[in-house]
Amino acid sequence: MRAARFHGQGDIRIEEVEEPATRPGAVKIAVEWCGICGTDLHEYLEGPIFIPPPGEPHPLTGEELPVILGHEFSGIVSEVGDGVDDLAVGDPVVVEPYHTCGECPPCRAGRYNTCQKLGFIGLMGGGGGLSEYVVVDRKWIHPIGNIPTDHAALVEPLAVAHHAVKISGIEEGQTAVVFGAGPIGLVTIECLDAAGAGTIIAVEPAAARKERAGRAGADHVLDPTEVDVPARVLELTGGEGADRAFECAGIDAVMADAVASVRAGGTVVNVAIWGHAAEFDFNSLVMKEVNVVGTLAYCGDHEETIELLGSGQVDAEQLITAKIGLDDLVSGAFEELVNNKVEHVKILVSPTM
Repeated sequence: MRAARFHGQGDIRIEEVEEPATRPGAVKIAVEWCGICGTDLHEYLEGPIFIPPPGEPHPLTGEELPVILGHEFSGIVSEVGDGVDDLAVGDPVVVEPYHTCGECPPCRAGRYNTCQKLGFIGLMGGGGGLSEYVVVDRKWIHPIGNIPTDHAALVEPLAVAHHAVKISGIEEGQTAVVFGAGPIGLVTIECLDAAGAGTIIAVEPAAARKERAGRAGADHVLDPTEVDVPARVLELTGGEGADRAFECAGIDAVMADAVASVRAGGTVVNVAIWGHAAEFDFNSLVMKEVNVVGTLAYCGDHEETIELLGSGQVDAEQLITAKIGLDDLVSGAFEELVNNKVEHVKILVSPTM
């Protein structure tokens, strides 16, 4: 079968590889669509980062570079392994793309997204969505019903946002500020809207993304190059500050603005994966007793995310900005995101186009 494999920084190759064999307790999926994630882009530009380098195989998969990429994918069940009796050939599905040990304290406590040996399908071995077929253990597979498979490829990033909103503890009618209207920021806005947030404020300098933030559900869109964001948030909230803020950019100054924008006792959720060690004035937390919460991927979020998508509470179509075939992956997705990043939300790739 054909697959996109990462060989090193700037080196992704479309290659013929052996089709994976279905094993007991697992399901083979014919991949229909796979999204390109910011994590994939970072690997392309700077990796290997999460991808295991040569000589350092992942403890659960035993794989190292080169690996098949792609963790935001949907597809159709093509084979069912022994012991799987609740899925059938032809079922449309998405995958929660994890490798977990099931034995460490976080796994035993139900926080499997913080497994001490955590791995991701499509980054750390076990196949990936940028291939024609992938075999995945049944426990990580979620049926999608009548949701189109191109829309369903958005379930994984939506689950990231759903988890961030859930972990924030936001209540209906409360005010939230989302810093950064890239792909994760936009889906966070959508999930906040679906959760019943009273006022949603987006902070974003890029014109194309500002327009999308409004369509995603933001009531106000602030350009940090034009206004003092914390001061404007105070005005919009009657001098109180927002109840919750979501940092989706991974920038020191943005985190500072997020903390300055919430009320005393408010919560800032760090959604971004940072590419550097942050510099931050912790006294700004102390003086207002602000809570800062980290969030990683998802944990028990896929079913509710699929319901949001299926019910129309979240609009996947507006998030899809391009569809390409596997042969155009580097030029049509990775290089396009490097050169025209602000013009895109989600580029979907079909291994069979």
